[in-house]
Amino acid sequence: MRGNLLLLFCTRGLRLFAFGLVSVILVFYLTERGFNMSQVGWMLTLTLLGDAVISLILSTQADRRGRRRTLMASGFLMALAGVAAVSTGNYWLLTIAMTVGVISPAGNEVGPFLAVEQAALSHLVENRRRTHFIAWYNVTGFMATAFGALTGGTLSGWWQRQGVVPLASYERLFWLYTGIGVLLIVLPSLLSPAVEVAAAEKLPDRGLLAQWSGLHESQAVVLRLSALFALDAFGGGFIVQSVLAYWFYLKFGVTTLELGNLFFATNILSGISALIAVPLAKRFGLINTMVFTHLPSNLILMAVPLMPDFRLAVALLLVRHLISQMDVPARQSYVMAVVTPAERSAANGVTSTARSLGSALAPALAGRCLAVPALVSLPIFLAGGLKIVYDLALYRNFRHLKPPEEKAP
Repeated sequence: MRGNLLLLFCTRGLRLFAFGLVSVILVFYLTERGFNMSQVGWMLTLTLLGDAVISLILSTQADRRGRRRTLMASGFLMALAGVAAVSTGNYWLLTIAMTVGVISPAGNEVGPFLAVEQAALSHLVENRRRTHFIAWYNVTGFMATAFGALTGGTLSGWWQRQGVVPLASYERLFWLYTGIGVLLIVLPSLLSPAVEVAAAEKLPDRGLLAQWSGLHESQAVVLRLSALFALDAFGGGFIVQSVLAYWFYLKFGVTTLELGNLFFATNILSGISALIAVPLAKRFGLINTMVFTHLPSNLILMAVPLMPDFRLAVALLLVRHLISQMDVPARQSYVMAVVTPAERSAANGVTSTARSLGSALAPALAGRCLAVPALVSLPIFLAGGLKIVYDLALYRNFRHLKPPEEKAP
């Protein structure tokens, strides 16, 4: 078991390092290519849509077709996106390549990786230890994203000071991204069969929806959760890391080096936030932890644009990240708890796809706002408001549905 867990944590760390690496410079790279903010916004939207479709296709079939094969295919798509990013400056070709491949404008998880890895992880550990391991899985991701963002901002800034033109400095980072994608083709092949669903656990297909989604007994609860997660992600789509980085640039004129340092700090604090969720979930329950830590973080988010200078805005954003991610391991553990073991990849895939689709439209709208000086802070206000609505709706609809470890013996 330990070898499988170590591999899952390694693939998570490498992948999120790569996502963080390019997220800080992605909008800068696209604008250096000559695209305006409206075009960039639509490109980010289509990238998220493509990631959602790929995630749905692969993750809903992973439990039946093989989790290891699915992860290897996902690594190939990630490498493909990296090669495409440096191979063409044509808007439509680049958009198609980023849509079909796997790339993260937000610096966080996209594609089918998380759905399959967390299903495998939940397959390996006991229910009472599930939230603990998922929290550390998230900490690994946040730390890797932090170092990726710091590396991306630092390297691009250093290369440019050495006389490398900005576009070339960003292309070098995409080549590094491609190399990590190749590694993620190889590492999943080393996982043992213990991460797969046993033949005796697989459920027979019952109807077209079950065949398409991979869901059987858990259809109703997964679809209800998916609708709410889509609302939350739609709000989050207004503040994906690439957009937020460009907002700080427009608002305060900061450099990519400063942005790399900022998002290094936010992701470190997000990792700490995820760890704090474990004792809170044990004491108060998964749903309560999700809702009552998320609400204040969104109120703090809406106060960030009201700050008069960069330092105060950063300070408030850091406070927000210290509590904002407590809901993530709780949410992921909750989904794994309320579905049958043979449907975990599919459930994760459907809910993750709902989140991707929810967030997909927001960057295009945010891009339009960033192009209008009077509306430059509107995306942040929309993000906070929509996320608060999600918190209230989640509590109202799911506070009575308990995971196994919270039910009275």
